[in-house]
Amino acid sequence: MRILLAEDDPLLGDGLRAGLRQLGFLVDWVRDGVAAERELRAHPYAAAVLDLGLPLKDGITVLQEIRRAGLSLPVLVLTARDGVPDRIRGLDVGADDYVVKPVDLHELGARLRALVRRSHGQPQECLRARDVLLDPAARSVLRAGEPVALSAREFDLLHTLMLNAGRVLSREQLEQHVYGWGQEVESNAIEVHIHHLRRKAGNALIQTVRGVGYMVQREGETA
Repeated sequence: MRILLAEDDPLLGDGLRAGLRQLGFLVDWVRDGVAAERELRAHPYAAAVLDLGLPLKDGITVLQEIRRAGLSLPVLVLTARDGVPDRIRGLDVGADDYVVKPVDLHELGARLRALVRRSHGQPQECLRARDVLLDPAARSVLRAGEPVALSAREFDLLHTLMLNAGRVLSREQLEQHVYGWGQEVESNAIEVHIHHLRRKAGNALIQTVRGVGYMVQREGETA
């Protein structure tokens, strides 16, 4: 799950990025509001963690601008501003959650997973398709009740497809969700990961839509 972290404090930002990565998130980190807005407009992040006291452009303005632009991704405000008026304003201009520093990393991860889950219409933590059950928190996959060993990239790819069940995702969209800044992506990388996923989790799980991309059927639907 690829998220954007906008935090200007170098020590806190580095700690949050490292901690969230350990929880399985793919984290891009920016340190000012102008960069945050630019990256949010340019890339399809699953969610954003946004400080309000950013240089160049404050977090409230970033929120207002991306909502005016029609970006609906979940945004979690993480800030030291703990006053009730600050909370109300942050939520009113478009934040989906408002958390006051300091925050426990595991709680932050759980809140982010919940925001992304709700944004995709998934009421439960675990995702199911056919006989495959994916647990984002444990980063585990079961097929017919048996564990499936996946690489980190394979897990992220399957998670993205299952979150977007019923929707066709292009190779380019999948690359943007599972690869971070500066990572080299071979031209056939997604196809190779899809091949491995089909071998491990079943050929019928991931469908190819010729000329468009890949998809996982919604639970209860058949091809």
